[in-house]
Parts: sequence; C-alpha cells; structure tokens
Amino acid sequence: MENHQEIGEVAIIYHSQTGHTLALAEAAAEGVTANSSLTAKLYRALDTPLEVLTVARAIIFATPENFGTMSGGLKDFFDRTFYPAEPLQLNKPYAVLISAGNDGRGALRDIERIAKGYPLRKAAEAVIVRGNVTQHDKIRAHELGGALACGSELGIF
Repeated sequence: MENHQEIGEVAIIYHSQTGHTLALAEAAAEGVTANSSLTAKLYRALDTPLEVLTVARAIIFATPENFGTMSGGLKDFFDRTFYPAEPLQLNKPYAVLISAGNDGRGALRDIERIAKGYPLRKAAEAVIVRGNVTQHDKIRAHELGGALACGSELGIF
C-alpha cells in the first residue's frame, strides 16, 4: 500500500438514522474548528474508504446504539477497513460519540475492542447520550471535538 501523508483533519466517521448522531457529529466538528487550526470533515460510514483513516490526524466515530451495539453502518466501515489497515499500524488518536436508546456501553465496548486492532489510541472518554439530544449534549460533543483536536495538534495524543 502506498504511503499517505497525514493532513490536518479530524475525520468524523458517522452513521445516523434519526438525525441524533448527526447532530452530535456536527457539534463535534464545530468544536474541532473552534478550538484548533485543524479542520473537521464528516464522513458517512457507509461511504468512507480506508484512505480517510490513513491521512486524518485524529478520528471520531459517531454511531447510534442499535440492539446494544454500534450501528450496522459503522460496523460495515470496520468490516471493510480493518484487515487492509492492520499492516499500516495507524496508531492514531480517536474518540467516540454514541446516541443510545439503552446505555451505550455495548456499542462502546465493541468499538474500543475493534479500534485496538488497527491500532488506534483512545484519546478521550466517550460521550454517550441517552434519549433525545439536548443542547447540553451538543456542548459535550463540541468539547470532545475541541479536546481531541487540541491534543492532536499539540502532540499530546
């Protein structure tokens, strides 16, 4: 596989059916750009190629909780990219946003387990929103995006 040069972008890979996860992803993107010189770009999980992981400075995975785990859309992304990414040893920081109908822990556990194999480094505690997304939840997502971007930019992660 060719060598990719990292860009100053936080990739936000998301899947959203009701719009709740998208609202969190958009708030995180605003947090990235408001708090750093990095850019943020939203990528629909079903359409996102491996190259996004290879060039991004950091990654945020955003998913609804479906049946106690991540959405099929995000799982599809992992299914398509995991084995091709394995030899690349990406070692990039990531964070997670979950819109949960239950408690979100199953989705988080599965994402964290998969992320270790890429490998990716957990850079922050996940933001898990239960029920409808409130303004407070958007602020939490905004802060997560800003913290991940600042830490990545400063070389902390």
